[in-house]
Amino acid sequence: MHPPVFIFFTIFETRAILNHMDYKQAGVNIEEGHRAVGKYRELAAGTMNSAVLNDIGGFAGLFSLAAFKGMEEPILVSGTDGVGTKLDIAFRFKKYNTVGIDCVAMCVNDILCHGARPLFFLDYLACGKLDADIAAELVKGVAIGCKETGCALLGGETAEMPGFYGEDIYDIAGFTVGVVERKNIVDGRSIQEGDSLLGIASSGPHSNGFSLIRKVLPNLDEDFGGIPIGYALLEPTRLYVRPVLSLMERTRVKGMAHITGGGFYENIPRMFSRDLDAVINRGSWQIPPIFTRIAAAGNCDEKLMFNTFNMGIGFVLAVAPEDARSSIEFLSEMGFPAWEIGQIAAGAGIVRFL
Repeated sequence: MHPPVFIFFTIFETRAILNHMDYKQAGVNIEEGHRAVGKYRELAAGTMNSAVLNDIGGFAGLFSLAAFKGMEEPILVSGTDGVGTKLDIAFRFKKYNTVGIDCVAMCVNDILCHGARPLFFLDYLACGKLDADIAAELVKGVAIGCKETGCALLGGETAEMPGFYGEDIYDIAGFTVGVVERKNIVDGRSIQEGDSLLGIASSGPHSNGFSLIRKVLPNLDEDFGGIPIGYALLEPTRLYVRPVLSLMERTRVKGMAHITGGGFYENIPRMFSRDLDAVINRGSWQIPPIFTRIAAAGNCDEKLMFNTFNMGIGFVLAVAPEDARSSIEFLSEMGFPAWEIGQIAAGAGIVRFL
């Protein structure tokens, strides 16, 4: 019968056409991928140390544990995170070299909460159409963040996914591993009523709340202190690793919280038990103008703001009250302004404001 013959011929012709299509025509540029890897290798080189046993480009990164010989019981601590919709603002301004810092900071600041020193970092970059120069700018930020925190950029993955992401869209996420001596793990168990809560300054919204920000501030060219507000919003997340680890060498830090998504209400209670509260003193630090602008633009109440943003406090420490003043002075001398923002009180595991 004619119909089956026609169907067979159509399938055969389709296969012939596909046999002549290369990967680049399908939307994946292998040569551009090779060019990107070459750029990554140069950027990663500045983060390497003697514990790294191979170069970028292998199937996996090799990291020696020889440095742990002096530790009684080294515990590995891991964390992973991304940058979120802050990337949209970076794309609109074609400013790609800061969001990589955000990616590193969101991961290393998290593992720092348990007293861990970051050892190495891996990134994952996905896009619709790879531009090696843009990808390298994104990874440049990653390398800057790694270098500042003493963390080796051990490897990563770049995925070109045509038809899945838009051509001008990139996503970036990361993963870090750190180490802490078991006896030095910070887990909040020693926090008690009367302890002081210290807040370390943020650099802005960091990498949280940007779905709300983009909704209430659609005009990113709006003037904000002499610059477009979009540029102010792209200020990268602060890296707290060096100052906090240095502080821990001289002061007992009982608990730590990285103020990310969920703001004060969800993050601070993660560092202490359910029979304690964090009592935050209003006015103990000055809330940066960027948050005032966001609140005004979205008609957002105080509860929403403190449950979404860091409100100028990117990292919180719990210390004994007698250590508060010296810790604040030490952090400020390192270039990280800090304040005593509250105390620990008996309660039910929540945050209260006075």
